[in-house]
Amino acid sequence: MFSGLNKTVPPGRVVAVTGNNGSGKTSLLRMLCGLLPPEEGSILWERQNITALRETYTSNLLYIGHLNGLKEDLTAIENLQAAAHLCGELSGSPAARDALSAIGLGRRAHDLPVRILSQGQKRRVALARVWLSTRRLWILDEPFASLDESASQLLTQRFQPLVDSGGTVIVATHEEVKVAAAVLEQMRLAG
Repeated sequence: MFSGLNKTVPPGRVVAVTGNNGSGKTSLLRMLCGLLPPEEGSILWERQNITALRETYTSNLLYIGHLNGLKEDLTAIENLQAAAHLCGELSGSPAARDALSAIGLGRRAHDLPVRILSQGQKRRVALARVWLSTRRLWILDEPFASLDESASQLLTQRFQPLVDSGGTVIVATHEEVKVAAAVLEQMRLAG
């Protein structure tokens, strides 16, 4: 686990959180999402503690954990629509289909139960939420796991419109995040 962390992230950045297994990357992301309280100190969003801003903060947040969070018996389309509904965002079939196509999931996989998809296809379904999100802060835990090079590239390209509009992407990863150096911040956790 880490200690003594003090980091300010200006808007319009991609933060790559790296470190060995067990260094605290997932714990840090869970703290940033308000799912795990920090042992000391506080986490601020627009200069206010996220616990005080709970509803406002979470309405700006998209979190995709290292597990896909999919319902195996639902189709890829149904999973995206359910996730959007739970976040208070609307997503009809056309938007969900476009998101799945954008992440490179073949059309015939759109209407299949998720349980029969490969791990890479399941990861693409989970990450398609990024194409549907209107949130200003994306926190992604190991988003490149199970993805091939082309899907990883599609995902990192998707970061740019959010960053250009002043949003922020925080990614815990063991992979290189291939975005423009001007918007990339590295944070390595020791441990």
